[in-house]
Amino acid sequence: MSCPICDKPTVKAFRPFCSQRCADIDLGKWMTGRYTIPTHEVEDEDTPTPKPN
Repeated sequence: MSCPICDKPTVKAFRPFCSQRCADIDLGKWMTGRYTIPTHEVEDEDTPTPKPN
């Protein structure tokens, strides 16, 4: 398995990363919003839903 940040071989102590540095880079990406988890947006309850004909 290779590190998802730099493609070097992983190290057991930092798996799935190769080092603390790459783990910190990944964490930083999550914290700044560069990574997102796709979600299904729910329509606003105040907006009426059009009824099909």
